[in-house]
Amino acid sequence: MKKESETQEVAATCPSKKHISKGDIEELKEKLLLEQNTLGIKHKIMVMSGKGGVGKSSIAANIAVGLSMKGKQVGLMDIDIHGPSIPKIVGLEGAQLKQTEEGLMPIEYSANLTVMSIGFLIRDRKDAVIWRAPLKHSLIRQFLTDVIWEELDYLIIDCPPGTGDELISIAQLLEDADGVIIVTTPQDVAVNDVRKSITFCRHVNLPIIGVIENMSGFVCPHCGTVVDIFKTGGGEKMALEMGVPFLGRIPIDPKIVEHSDNGKPFFQYVSQSPAVSAFEAIITPLLSLNPKKERK
Repeated sequence: MKKESETQEVAATCPSKKHISKGDIEELKEKLLLEQNTLGIKHKIMVMSGKGGVGKSSIAANIAVGLSMKGKQVGLMDIDIHGPSIPKIVGLEGAQLKQTEEGLMPIEYSANLTVMSIGFLIRDRKDAVIWRAPLKHSLIRQFLTDVIWEELDYLIIDCPPGTGDELISIAQLLEDADGVIIVTTPQDVAVNDVRKSITFCRHVNLPIIGVIENMSGFVCPHCGTVVDIFKTGGGEKMALEMGVPFLGRIPIDPKIVEHSDNGKPFFQYVSQSPAVSAFEAIITPLLSLNPKKERK
């Protein structure tokens, strides 16, 4: 028979006797709920940029639309909390979310594409969202746990510019993400900021799918010729220097601006354009992605 002191020592080290806080239990429940709700999503791809104004949201929206047009089931999640552009780009401004017993239903863009954005929760487009990090994290978590995404081939996530709270949250929550598509423009002022996005991804162990150089040249509306009115090649050069894949260049096309302002993603509504051809080449490798294992 063990002595009393020995029994007490064993009891103190028994795993069942360790204190589990209420916070630990809630965190475990949230993690299980997140895993359960995203279990049916085969690929999770983030679209980000260290610089604002590079056309990131337009790229994210058209990737989602392009994949859906290939017969894939796609979700488009907008976590740009302070500047949600996705509802405007896909023509869903003013759409009303529906709450069910199972959760929140994303807005249907087409039979193959559903969309979720904080823009659907803001009553007035002029309202400013003034939130600190915990509220942002909570909203992003709810988009992943409370929204009924069902079975998806792809979840495309439009991230805000920079490397702030929202990016940290999504990197922590989606540990099995396939990776990130990084958008830049050719100019040095954009490329220098976008380098920070690559560094950020490496710090948080997010795979980089590749870099897109947007607004690379200008498509003449009269003859269709691509003219380098600014410069070109800056994004490709940066990708080479930092050792990440380069996915391609997309030129400026007046049709892209016109259709985005009218809520009609250009990949769906413009058939003949160097920009559409470039985008087709960018989407093609996404169709052959292998399922991503959880990051360590």
